[in-house]
Amino acid sequence: MANLTITGILEKMTGKDKDYRYMATSDLLNELSKDGFKADADLEVKLSNIVLQQLDDAAGDVSGLAPLVKKVSETSVLEMTNKLCGKLLNGKDQHRDIASIALKTIVSEVTSSSVAQCVILSLSPQLIKGITGPGMSTEIKCECLDILCDVLHRFGNLMAKDHELLLGALLSQLSSNQASVRKKTVSCIASLASSLSDDLLAKATVEVVKLLKNKGTKSEMTRTNIQMIGALSRAVGYRFGPHLVDTVPVLINYCTTASENDEELREYSLQALESFLLRCPRDISSYRDEILHLTLEFLSYDPNFTDSMEEDTDDESHEEEEEDESENEYTDDEDISWKVRRAAAKCLAALIVSRPEMLSKLYEEACPKLIDRFREREENVKMDVFNTFIELLRQTGNVSKGHPRWLLKQDVPKVVKSINRQLREKSIKTKVGAFSVLKELVVVLPDCLADHIGSLVPGIEKALIDKSATSNLKIEALIFTRLVMASHSPSVFHPYIKALSTPVLSAVGERYYKVTAEALRVCGELVRVLRPNIEGYGFDFKAYVHPIYDAIMSRLTNQDQDQEVKECAISCMGLVISTFGDNLKSELPACLPVLVDRMGNEITRLTAVKAFAVIAASPLQIDLSCVLEHVVAELTAFLRKANRVLRQATLGTLNSLVVAYGDKIGSSSYEVIIVELSTLISDSDLHMTALALELCCTLMADRRSSPNVGLTVRNRVLPQALTLIRSSLLQGQALSALQNFFAALVYSANTSFDTLLDSLLSSTKPSPQSGGVARQALYSIAQCVAVLCLAAGDQKCSSTVKMLTDILKDDSSPNSAKQHLALLCLGEVGRRKDLSLHANIETIVIESFQSPFEEIKSAASYALGNIAVGNLSKYLPFILDQIDNQLKKQYLLLHSLKEVIVRQSVDKAEFQDSSVEKILKLLFNHCESEEEGVRNVVAECLGKIALIEPAKLVPALKVRTSSPSAFTRATVVIAVKYSIVERPEKIDDIIYPEIASFLMLIKDSDRHVRRAAVLALSTAAHNKPNLIKGLLPELLPLLYDQTIVKQELIRTVDLGPFKHVVDDGLELRKAAFECVDTLLDSCLDQVNPSSFIVPYLKSGLEDHYDVKMPCHLILSKLANKCPSAVLAVLDSLVEPLQKTINFKPKQDAVKQEVDRNEDMIRSALRAIASLNRISGGECSHKFKNLMTEISKSQTLWEKYCSIRNE
Repeated sequence: MANLTITGILEKMTGKDKDYRYMATSDLLNELSKDGFKADADLEVKLSNIVLQQLDDAAGDVSGLAPLVKKVSETSVLEMTNKLCGKLLNGKDQHRDIASIALKTIVSEVTSSSVAQCVILSLSPQLIKGITGPGMSTEIKCECLDILCDVLHRFGNLMAKDHELLLGALLSQLSSNQASVRKKTVSCIASLASSLSDDLLAKATVEVVKLLKNKGTKSEMTRTNIQMIGALSRAVGYRFGPHLVDTVPVLINYCTTASENDEELREYSLQALESFLLRCPRDISSYRDEILHLTLEFLSYDPNFTDSMEEDTDDESHEEEEEDESENEYTDDEDISWKVRRAAAKCLAALIVSRPEMLSKLYEEACPKLIDRFREREENVKMDVFNTFIELLRQTGNVSKGHPRWLLKQDVPKVVKSINRQLREKSIKTKVGAFSVLKELVVVLPDCLADHIGSLVPGIEKALIDKSATSNLKIEALIFTRLVMASHSPSVFHPYIKALSTPVLSAVGERYYKVTAEALRVCGELVRVLRPNIEGYGFDFKAYVHPIYDAIMSRLTNQDQDQEVKECAISCMGLVISTFGDNLKSELPACLPVLVDRMGNEITRLTAVKAFAVIAASPLQIDLSCVLEHVVAELTAFLRKANRVLRQATLGTLNSLVVAYGDKIGSSSYEVIIVELSTLISDSDLHMTALALELCCTLMADRRSSPNVGLTVRNRVLPQALTLIRSSLLQGQALSALQNFFAALVYSANTSFDTLLDSLLSSTKPSPQSGGVARQALYSIAQCVAVLCLAAGDQKCSSTVKMLTDILKDDSSPNSAKQHLALLCLGEVGRRKDLSLHANIETIVIESFQSPFEEIKSAASYALGNIAVGNLSKYLPFILDQIDNQLKKQYLLLHSLKEVIVRQSVDKAEFQDSSVEKILKLLFNHCESEEEGVRNVVAECLGKIALIEPAKLVPALKVRTSSPSAFTRATVVIAVKYSIVERPEKIDDIIYPEIASFLMLIKDSDRHVRRAAVLALSTAAHNKPNLIKGLLPELLPLLYDQTIVKQELIRTVDLGPFKHVVDDGLELRKAAFECVDTLLDSCLDQVNPSSFIVPYLKSGLEDHYDVKMPCHLILSKLANKCPSAVLAVLDSLVEPLQKTINFKPKQDAVKQEVDRNEDMIRSALRAIASLNRISGGECSHKFKNLMTEISKSQTLWEKYCSIRNE
């Protein structure tokens, strides 16, 4: 049927009327585009002929070819291709363009690789003939080059055997006299380069460099060759690295020696250097200083213009003149020196982005120059200078602390002075750029503009009030104002409030919603600035209260607004009421109901809930009587909603309201709230649970609540709490909220202590549904028991301790869980309260060391340590004495000692000198213990004592770094690891000069010591990066060395029927990669990523499962933070990733191995997703093919998509 229709259409297509022909062509296109279309052989021939014939038609239309190529057989496509080539090379001029478009259509529409292979076979010789054949016109050459460029881009890899021929043909065209031919040849060679072998790439580069070095060449030829070098490096990325030795000096030479008017030559040279910096960061290292000086020289290259403006003239006197200056500025359409300056700015930006380790040098040399060039006269170049400076600021922001920030701080006055000049310019674009620089400056150095606010205010004012200001400029100015207010102390702004508030409030009334929303956010900051504390000393804010309130109120009551504006108005009004409520008493009855109304709307309810939390927390005790009941009812209903964020915000707001207005809410509402919140208590959402329990405690603590409230808590919340306490997931905020809940139950006296204690202790009994209780849960129960006892008072506490010791004394009871819990409870109570009144409690606990159950032994050592914390002078000597005398119980007793020391170091308590001496002697004796467990405990004890007594310990530990025993060396280094904690401690100054002697053990001959040093370095990098910054140049090569597989650490164990390979270096390699991962977060400016990725990271990606996982994380991090370094070596990283995602476990693999492999594949895909986000990744053919492979495999593609959307 379809064929009949088509025959009809074909007849019309050959008719005389050109409109008929056009319509018939259009009908044919529709038919061909249908999915079910299939042509027989005869029809195919007819179709192809008529469509080709149609191309010669004066009213022809090429679009018919596109679907046809997909629908007809290989031979037909070939035939069409050959006919079109004939027309292209030998046809009339008007047919040539059509044939060229048609051929490009065929190239882009061919789907199967077999058809592609045939098309290429017939196309490429004809195209080469068109390019190099004698007597071919420039137009034909250009068309052929265009088509060839498309062919190479899509099928370069399929043409490997023609590569040499193609390269020869194309290189010859680089010296053509026609500029258009040369230009198209450059892009053609670049398309070819990405699929060339290394030898051919080298051949191409050598050829181009030879042409470059030839001094007699015309300058336009030289330009083409320089463009060719840049295009090659962009196309092949890091593979161009080996050729930089030949090219960079030539380019630098051209830049400096080119004739006065040869600006383009300089521009192309700088563009090529920029491409090298981004794509071959490792190989260009040796030229970076030369390139820096070159870019700084050309940043101000302006031979036709002498700059008479003195740098340090006084700003104010210039103000009037400058207004006219921009109008009669020098302009010359012939002058293209700006292109050189733009290229220099971009090249400098590439240097900044790819070389974080040069930051300090850049501040000394490049920063003053960049600030000076803010006055660039060509606007586009000025934008690039701004962007380059912003890149410098961002790199400084990536460096957590240290020298570069200090250097930036010194330059702030110069930056502000220079930017102020730009804010007085007429051009909107310039002002927007200036604000983006300021914005980045405040983000990187939050408190740097305190002394300069006065000079910046006129610029902000002008940007907001000026008639010519665009929305974009206003938004930038408002964002900057908000950031600067949020990051500086309020008093800095007080002198300028009048100047700032008027334009900001008028911006609130703007029509464009983005300006309004941003202005409302600024109002929020303005409110905080006006009245930083309730006393409001030193600044009279009253004059501003009503104007701000009116501006926001008009936005709040207006219904037809963008959601963003509504939300900003609601949160801003919340701030206004909580800050100025005492001055708005008459306005509250009008304004509060509007906020309540917004709570009823699904779009704005969350924002309104948060606004009420702000109002309730206000120290002004705002009068909410007109809406309170309604608000509480709404909020209680929200606890039933599915939206998690809404429920969380609601719990917080209710808590604030109960604290502030409990007396006005009433018990009946309390009961409803308790019933609702009881359903939120479960271990599936611990954050929500903590908030619900906190609210519950607030409700119980309210003395006015009726007995019914207590009853509701007992019936509804307590059962949930007792279920929750059995959960092994319970920890952190939720656990402490649960402890407070039990204490509150006792305090409010609506539940008897004995009943509570009973239900807590019995919750450990194994239940038929859920089996026994997890070990973690026992610790939670013990902590709650302890809190309960302390809340109930001394008498109850003593009786409980007696009951617990009785459980331990009772030999007949075989129930280990009961004894386990009793020990943990004693420990928790003992830590909080001195138990020395209970005679011999320590001996009773130590008896349990004999238990056959491991968990009871460890619980006993935990209990003994914690009881000792309650009364050091009595129990510490007892523990030390036992360690000396009881060899069998040593490990457990050391654990008890560790509990004591860790608690003391956290509580900043002191030991007596005599005890410290004893403890140290004892610990150092155990440094060489054969058992790793003992050594680890000793190391932790030493590290934590070092926090209490650093002056004694650091020298004692240092002496032992040269001990002959490897175990001792490892133990002292791990001890140092434990002494480096996140919070500032007095040990920091003492260990700073000594840390090198510990970390340099990374060179030790023993692998255990090396691993200890790597772990210590990792902890230091995470907690106190400044300790190690200075040592990194020396440490990093040693650390990288630990990531390599060392054959001498691999041994084969003969197990009789089979041999087992053991890799002793695995743990060390894993630790080393994890350490690099940490360093990337805290010391990015010190790590030179290019020298690490290849060979070290690459070998890690091919290593064992445990090593690959951290390597994938590192790769993702590097892709985000140093994309250029990763891009430079992307090809070499594809293979290991490809192997990982295609790895299949053996047929007989156990479930654990299969799961591990699944995790491995997901982890590799996560890294691949990060790589795919780098812009410029498409120049790597290997990576493109990897992505295609993933998209073709259904299972991989599904995993990849779910990871990408995480």
